Amino acid sequence: MNVEEEVQRLQEEIKRLGKVQPDGSYKVTFGVLFNDDRCANIFEALVGTLRAAKKRKLVSYDGELLLQGVHDNVEIILKPTPPSSSAAATTDSVAKS
Repeated sequence: MNVEEEVQRLQEEIKRLGKVQPDGSYKVTFGVLFNDDRCANIFEALVGTLRAAKKRKLVSYDGELLLQGVHDNVEIILKPTPPSSSAAATTDSVAKS
């Protein structure tokens, strides 16, 4: 599995395990993700996948490196998905007409 696929799977798992917020984001703690059996089977390096997702500005959390036990209560926030580019292109076309 490549990094892009892993980041996409991470987003799915955060949605499965997290709680949806009023702004459309999802919130889950590192401990919940780390200790989930399904996540353990999917992600060989969960911390690395989280860092890749953070670098792509898809998730946010405090700190750089998360460690089991020490950072179990750190909240990971999956940012709301922006509208699809095709919907934005349609809106732009209508606005320009």
